[in-house]
Amino acid sequence: METNQLQNDEVEIDLKEIFFVLLHKLWIIVLAMIVCAGVAGVFTKTMITPQFKSSSMLYILSKSTSITSLADIQMGSQLTKDYSILVQSRPVLEEVIKNLGLDFKYEQMVKKVEITNPADTRIISITVTDPDPKMAKEITDEIAEVASDRIADIMKQEDKPSIVEKGHIAETQSSPSTVKNCAIAGLLGAVVAAFIIILIFMMDDTIKTADDIEKYLGITTLGTIPTGDKNKKQSRQRRLPFRR
Repeated sequence: METNQLQNDEVEIDLKEIFFVLLHKLWIIVLAMIVCAGVAGVFTKTMITPQFKSSSMLYILSKSTSITSLADIQMGSQLTKDYSILVQSRPVLEEVIKNLGLDFKYEQMVKKVEITNPADTRIISITVTDPDPKMAKEITDEIAEVASDRIADIMKQEDKPSIVEKGHIAETQSSPSTVKNCAIAGLLGAVVAAFIIILIFMMDDTIKTADDIEKYLGITTLGTIPTGDKNKKQSRQRRLPFRR
């Protein structure tokens, strides 16, 4: 019982020591945070190409399609999933590349396109990401047009799906986020700095005070002998251990 109590006291003292060490070295942690955040900010601004997004929307049911029952509603939901795949199909995207005269391959284009279906709707949202906001708008609008024609052709419909909304030219970039990158880098820098400080403290087994002698060696100091230098304002003391 007494042994456990002593161990708990020792752990508590160690945690207190670690806290005061971190507090004493707080300026190092803050400096590491500022430096890492600054480096991340400069890297984000100068090395990462800004990306812009533009979205268009398709309503997948044509004028000739009616929904009168639960089965029709379920069919509409299934068609939404099918059409989402068709929009990103090779024939659609390759025709878009051809129509706009883009120097892209299908594999490159498909990475730029994101298809989503808002919950409980029969609307397909087509989002394109590109370094040029005008190009992003042109691509998403052309995909909507080509996909609408393609869907009508495959489904043998007289009326093709309606374009609910065309793309817009984004004024602000969607990525990267300079603030987010700086915050993450700053936090990471602070954590790494704190870890290094704690590691150095834990590996330092030198005796610095009389309390350290009693704590780590189990002996009591009888007295101290000053060994100061007259040219220094503060003198260092050497403690003589006394064994019980």
